[in-house]
Amino acid sequence: MKLIMIFISASLINNFVLTYFLGICPFVGVSNKTENALNMGLATTFVMTLTAAATWPIYTYILVRFNVPFLEYVAFIIAIAALVQLVEMYIRKSSPALYRALGIYLPLITTNCAVLGLALFMVLRDYNYVESIVFGFATGVGFTLAILMMSGIREELEFADIPKPFQGISITLIIAGMMALAFMGFAGLIRG
Repeated sequence: MKLIMIFISASLINNFVLTYFLGICPFVGVSNKTENALNMGLATTFVMTLTAAATWPIYTYILVRFNVPFLEYVAFIIAIAALVQLVEMYIRKSSPALYRALGIYLPLITTNCAVLGLALFMVLRDYNYVESIVFGFATGVGFTLAILMMSGIREELEFADIPKPFQGISITLIIAGMMALAFMGFAGLIRG
């Protein structure tokens, strides 16, 4: 039951993009086309799941064991960068079209604060290994859900008559704010 609650909480209630505003750069940058948004969401979900699987043992068996938990930022950033490089090399070889479609945003997963936030939240919440992997997968699913919803809305807005001051990034940020308010409603379901 706890794993289900971790999944629901991370993907809906405490969605990294819409609650903590982590990962806004790819959320805004890649959400203009649904296909690109889906691919970015899947790649990010994969990286977040791998990050959870890799950083938990690093923290537990290396940093805590040798009494150097203050090095968690450095260790996590190195682990994330290595994982993203592996994913990037795999996508480049297996799907050149996807690699070109994601463009600069694939290497930017390395600097995506949502991925680092995942590793840090995982430690703060004292999850065990399985809970950490579920949390990593769920945050990726939440990211994918948010970016897909935004891309669907943005594709529809291409045909809308939007006043000039609201065109472009302005309307995107307004919609992101409204989506964040809507997702806050999920928290009310748990309390109510």
